[in-house]
Amino acid sequence: MPEGPELHLATLFVNRVCEGVVFTGPVEKSEVSKCPEVPFCCDAYRIKAQSRGKETRLTLTPIKTDDDDKSKVDKNQSQQPMDVVFRFGMSGFFRFTTVDELPKHAHLRFYTNETPRRALSFVDPRRFGGWQPNGSWQADRGPCIIFEYQSFRENVLSNLSDKAFDRPICEVLLNQKYFNGVGNYLRAEILYRSQIPPFVHARTVLQGLELKDEDKKKVKAEISITESADKIKIETETPDLLSLCHTLPLEVVKLGGKGYDPQTSDYSSIIAWMQCYSVDGMKSIRDRNGRTMWFKGDPGPMAPKGKIRNVGGKRKVQKSDHDYTDSKKAKKKRTGDVTDKKPVKRKEIKNIKEEIKTSRSQRCLKRQKNDEKANDAEETKRPNIRRRGIAGTMGQNKKQVIESKTQKKAATCRKRTTKEMPKRKSSRGRNT
Repeated sequence: MPEGPELHLATLFVNRVCEGVVFTGPVEKSEVSKCPEVPFCCDAYRIKAQSRGKETRLTLTPIKTDDDDKSKVDKNQSQQPMDVVFRFGMSGFFRFTTVDELPKHAHLRFYTNETPRRALSFVDPRRFGGWQPNGSWQADRGPCIIFEYQSFRENVLSNLSDKAFDRPICEVLLNQKYFNGVGNYLRAEILYRSQIPPFVHARTVLQGLELKDEDKKKVKAEISITESADKIKIETETPDLLSLCHTLPLEVVKLGGKGYDPQTSDYSSIIAWMQCYSVDGMKSIRDRNGRTMWFKGDPGPMAPKGKIRNVGGKRKVQKSDHDYTDSKKAKKKRTGDVTDKKPVKRKEIKNIKEEIKTSRSQRCLKRQKNDEKANDAEETKRPNIRRRGIAGTMGQNKKQVIESKTQKKAATCRKRTTKEMPKRKSSRGRNT
């Protein structure tokens, strides 16, 4: 997922490719995207990018000429600049290509005024990102960790009484109200290099930090947005948790285009820079939000109950994540398995059904035998009573008694199943 450094590198990319380029016409949106239309149309305008935390803003500025003042203004033409604020989501980035080579998931396109025509497009394969025309920075997001370090530090230390700091430090680092720009891989690197367990109470970690006058002199109030990553200077100060939230993103930006290169998608430099996130020998566990936390050693007293997974190998290069060849689909066989499991045939299924039927019939026969034995036992217990005029006893023949009982049961069952015949109305009640 793109984080603060990646969004700033995206702005550097846009400013580099759009320098001196004139765009024209309306802004075009794909039919698939559910984001709003951008109501901007101009014969000639320029694009300038700016980032703040996990947001990027494109400013569309019309180019005014002397002919525009003399001629009548078209109602459809936009005369005022417009800001379009982008949030990248999980997979958003910008591409600058020719019209014939537009990416598949280019959901917003800005066309140039040249031949052959080119287009700056916002690409988002997973569609978690989006944009807002005439938008501004979100009010719920705190100061930027890169360009507003002093206000970011003051915002955190002056609000430690907030309930948000009752949670573990690893979960608080993803709260964009206080750590605007920190994501999953940055929090792992920040906690690892500051040697703080991830599941420790956030307030206890941050209470000892203070914004001293010496620190204010070392760090500027705001770093101006530069045109190239080489001009950014990383300020040196005592490495605490908040200072690492500022210096580590600057190190990623310092990697340049290799960290964020939408043309080649080369992430080898940033993978080599990582010391904890998905690195060999590290542990991982899911926090209460379902995000994977990478760490080393003891997770801390507030760790959720779950299995801690040890990583035995390094994460593969980005190319393997998008490998859709047949070799990836092939199933792996275990070395311990000698015989392969065969699918069940239809004949075997029929045999199983017949066995079930036979077992049911056997159960019914057993029940009947048990009933007969119980009836025999009752008859033997009854005494022999002699009646006048009748020879023999009530229990002369046990088989006859059992047969008579079964006949009675069958008769009662027949009576229940057969429908009752309607009774005839008597003629006595008729009127004469």
